[in-house]
Amino acid sequence: MTASSARHPAPTIVLHWLMALLIISAFFLGLTVADMPLSPTKFKWIGWHKWLGVTVLGLLALRLLLRALLSAPALPESMSSHTKALAKLGHAALYALMLAVPLTGWLMSSAYGFPVVYLKLVALPDLVAKNKELGDALREVHVLLNWILAAAVAGHVLAALKHQLVDRDGLLARMSLRRS
Repeated sequence: MTASSARHPAPTIVLHWLMALLIISAFFLGLTVADMPLSPTKFKWIGWHKWLGVTVLGLLALRLLLRALLSAPALPESMSSHTKALAKLGHAALYALMLAVPLTGWLMSSAYGFPVVYLKLVALPDLVAKNKELGDALREVHVLLNWILAAAVAGHVLAALKHQLVDRDGLLARMSLRRS
């Protein structure tokens, strides 16, 4: 099996796609609630948005553990050292943003004095004391980081498509849910 055709371990593949679905859902749910007038529906959807964010944090911890335990296949030899370095930097940025986005959301909720209660079952601790000015600042950071994450995800998708359609090096198949 060549480096480009070697697959990621199955748990990594499942987590990749599950997290992608959750992150995209949280992003669009966040965009939707941002423009909604105050209502019971808005508060319900904000709760769902928070649940998605907390779930992403938990899955990220699991994904990092798996990453430490299960090695990823080597990048294709056909990739230049510059391209390999960009790929590693891009993945590091995605991991950092998958941590920073939900964490700033949790911090923002704490600063505004709104509790984060996961699935209406588990009250998570406030990370900072109530402080409206801090909440406003964290909201701006949270929104900015979301847009940066969206750009990073778009770059990730475009790079995968380039490998599939231009380079034809089989790199995309390594993360496919279907075995080829």
